[in-house]
Amino acid sequence: MNVMLSLLFVGLSCALTWLLRRYALSRSMIDVPNARSSHTVPTPRGGGVAIVLSFLLALPVLAVAGFLTWPTMYAMLGSGMGVAVLGFLDDHGHIAARWRLLGHFAASVWALYWLGGLPPITLFGLDLELAWFGHILALFYLVWVLNLYNFMDGIDGIASVEAICGCLGACLLYWLGGFDSLIVAPLALALAVAGFLFWNFPPARIFMGDAGSGFLGIILGMLSLQAAWVSSKLLWVWLILLGVFIVDATVTLLRRLLRGDKVYEAHRSHAYQFASRQFGRHLPVTLAVMAINLLWLLPLAACVVLLDIDGALALIVAYVPLVMLAVRFHAGELEEA
Repeated sequence: MNVMLSLLFVGLSCALTWLLRRYALSRSMIDVPNARSSHTVPTPRGGGVAIVLSFLLALPVLAVAGFLTWPTMYAMLGSGMGVAVLGFLDDHGHIAARWRLLGHFAASVWALYWLGGLPPITLFGLDLELAWFGHILALFYLVWVLNLYNFMDGIDGIASVEAICGCLGACLLYWLGGFDSLIVAPLALALAVAGFLFWNFPPARIFMGDAGSGFLGIILGMLSLQAAWVSSKLLWVWLILLGVFIVDATVTLLRRLLRGDKVYEAHRSHAYQFASRQFGRHLPVTLAVMAINLLWLLPLAACVVLLDIDGALALIVAYVPLVMLAVRFHAGELEEA
């Protein structure tokens, strides 16, 4: 993907976001601040549809050009579109959590059918072929990544920055590690998100909405499984690169479950939400997420690709400080009155 084409792709996403902002304003699709919000100014939502449309339009082109296999294209097109439509409907009204979850499982089953499920993985030097159990594990993995991305899209720019850092970090490591055939899909996703980020960077002029966040979650999950079929160590690379979101969401969920909270209800008890209230702004937290990705997670993921460090060991090293940071910023604790 040359520079001119990349700029045009970013411009397409940016222009679509502008149109969606006008649409949201005309339809009164506005997030009005309430006790569960992390923002204080009424802001239009649903801008993530620009990411969806830009990336889905690119998928057949990538397949025809040979940058993406047709089964992978079918997986991403079908699952991504299904999750985005479900999120779009939820953005316009309300869909009960059980029906959303059923749709998420259906989209994940579709994705795994075309991707081939979970490939053999290497765990502490052992090659494991998990067969049907691996496919079930992969199913819950996709559903979790989809939903955690939705949970973590709570302050300006954070979900966009995480996706761009993860995708561009993976592209860099693919290039350095000789996995050139995998580069274009995550690069296209990063460019689509970059156009949206122009409008979503703190202070945001439009929010992503469930359509965009759920779409990003399942596409990132599929990119990690696609890469794992090429080399098992690349699955660990993706899990490391997405560590900020995975750790914050998982620690928050576990602590709320242990306390007996209704985990499907809206809340603002993620570590990043506590941090944004402590600092009084979203920007420092979003920039901190970027710094953690670039200065901590990317170098550790590089060790897996370039130095053949065991992926599971590198993941533990990557996650331990993140868990400590999540606890430090009260992930999953009761919100202040």
